[in-house]
Amino acid sequence: MTNVIHLTPPSRINPQEARFGALLSCFAQHRRHGDDVFWLKENAEILNILESTGTAPGEAALDAYAEFYETVEKRLRFFPQYYRFFLSITLDLEDLGMPGNHGERLVGWAREQDLPRAELSDLQRMEALRLMARRDMTPKSTDPTLEDRARYFMARSSTFALPNKKAAYELTHLVFYLSEYGRCDPQLDADAKRSLHFAGLLAFIEQNADLLSEICIAMHYAGEMPPVLWTDWLKRETALFTVTDGAGVSVQDDYHEFLVCNWHQAMAGDAAFAKGFVYDRMRFDHNVGRATPMREMSEAMFNLDDARSGDWMSMRLHMEDRLSPEAMQVLEKAKTSSRHFEAFFHGFARADPLGALH
Repeated sequence: MTNVIHLTPPSRINPQEARFGALLSCFAQHRRHGDDVFWLKENAEILNILESTGTAPGEAALDAYAEFYETVEKRLRFFPQYYRFFLSITLDLEDLGMPGNHGERLVGWAREQDLPRAELSDLQRMEALRLMARRDMTPKSTDPTLEDRARYFMARSSTFALPNKKAAYELTHLVFYLSEYGRCDPQLDADAKRSLHFAGLLAFIEQNADLLSEICIAMHYAGEMPPVLWTDWLKRETALFTVTDGAGVSVQDDYHEFLVCNWHQAMAGDAAFAKGFVYDRMRFDHNVGRATPMREMSEAMFNLDDARSGDWMSMRLHMEDRLSPEAMQVLEKAKTSSRHFEAFFHGFARADPLGALH
């Protein structure tokens, strides 16, 4: 039998260490097994959020990882393809208070094996560089143009005026790595900051709280104030999550959205992870009743053919005729949320100023 746990009134919220003890116990011991790559992914994410927000879960909460920590060197040697997960989890555990220095040895071994050289993605190389720097090391094989390429990608704002979740998530993670998760100024230029606004507008129009949370966090790290309309919406969406416990509950859930929404709340200085958790298997679900105007908007724009224009004011009436009231309301809110909306819409419209393909 399962028990749906609703938002707990502030006066009844468990003390922080008890809440995080239950939450970490769930991810470390009850949702998946330690040899599952998805276990590595989930636990790397929750620990990274706690470490980057300066949230101390307490020594007792970290006990859930004792067996993993003691065997992590053996695991890394057998599964070197997952070295970034192993480094991330181990370094975060130590920086959160786990006694030991396995992290330095793991970084040294990964460096000697030249594991970052196996990466094809610049984003993954940037992550490896950031992880090794946490123990004052650099990869054996370094590329002096790596950061330049990352910044070149970030500055192409037109990329982020079109639906492309992969590119948008890569944009946010580059800001995370360049800023050391808010510890330093990533020194983004105006084009890169505009890219964050474009990606945020798309996420808001799509009503994607997962992606929009990451974008608002990245904007905060870049010294760019996220639009209040976005952050207020995220606060409301975060409150709508439900937590269900029980040995038989499925973990095909919205756990990642739950984590990053609460990460955003913590970064904004609001109550985060303000639920009642239990020392058991839990799943995290979000209200499904969101308007999702992106598909409607894309279809309407595509079907306009030669009548399509990149000018929002001339296209607004066309949108009113073709979108549902709910979709149009979201679009109107997006318009008022960011000063970059008209430039964003010009790119989103794809009015083909270069002429037809031949």
